[in-house]
Amino acid sequence: MTNEAIKDVVFRALKRVAPEADLTTLNPAADLRDQLDLDSVDFMNVIVAIHAELGIDIPEADYRKLASLEACVAYLAAHGA
Repeated sequence: MTNEAIKDVVFRALKRVAPEADLTTLNPAADLRDQLDLDSVDFMNVIVAIHAELGIDIPEADYRKLASLEACVAYLAAHGA
């Protein structure tokens, strides 16, 4: 899977949790929770949506490794996406 395809999966997951968010303005290196005003439950729902689409298990201890869009893409690419 290409990085662009992984990014699309992350965007779909974010849209499910924050449908009003303008994802085109995201800074790929900045914290997603801060940019989209996501609380911990929202962020967990993003992770669950990514898991549902890709089938990649993401342990809770690794959630902080997915803080930004760039980090999400890199983590998922390294874990088989």
